Amino acid sequence: MNAPVLVFLPGLLCDEAVWNAQCRDLPQVRCEVASFGLLSSITAMAQQVLAQTKAPRFSLAGHSMGGRVALEMMRLAPHRIERLALLDTGIDPLAPGEAGAVERAQRMALLKLAQQEGMRAMGRQWAQGMVHPSRRNSPLFDAVLDMIGRKTPAIFEAQIEALLARPDARPVLKDVDCPVLLLCGRQDAWSPLWRHEQMHELIPGSHLAVVEDAGHMTTMEAPARVSLALAAWLLQAPIQ
Repeated sequence: MNAPVLVFLPGLLCDEAVWNAQCRDLPQVRCEVASFGLLSSITAMAQQVLAQTKAPRFSLAGHSMGGRVALEMMRLAPHRIERLALLDTGIDPLAPGEAGAVERAQRMALLKLAQQEGMRAMGRQWAQGMVHPSRRNSPLFDAVLDMIGRKTPAIFEAQIEALLARPDARPVLKDVDCPVLLLCGRQDAWSPLWRHEQMHELIPGSHLAVVEDAGHMTTMEAPARVSLALAAWLLQAPIQ
């Protein structure tokens, strides 16, 4: 009998390293980690993962930007998704007016830094807010920088374009009718807990897990706790 499939979606400038511990800790499923290449829209990313995943139905977990891709997959093909896990992510589009302009300017400044000084140099500045303050200048932080360094400015530019044009995912939430796990690091400064509490209210029956002493990179900062939460979520019977 074939094992059920769990598709993992990494976030901005992330790769399979984000999910290494979970793939190891969840032997009851066949783990597949998506890669987005040079795709420059959330919808295109979602369409590619749906096309490349051969299982008719599967569980789906997205971290950060990957959570937004997961919600777009839910919009496009809800009948294929047995369970949905959203980790350290968000649902809102680019804010209008000054707030959106500030986000755009900040992202473009980081892209310029990556083009001029390299991805790792950009990551050293950008990723300070990605982890719990106690983990800055640690081996884990070096692992995050290594992951960023495996990407290119062209990939960074494409993913920035995708995020600046990200769709409003709020309309998707009301129609989600599968087991849903929402997970967030208590000290996540990028995708704060209050955002996940809002999603929890908007998705009936969802479960919210808060990972203490962790920032945005929960899967790497607290891998065992994240794996335990995912294992419990996988035991929930999908809605037929």
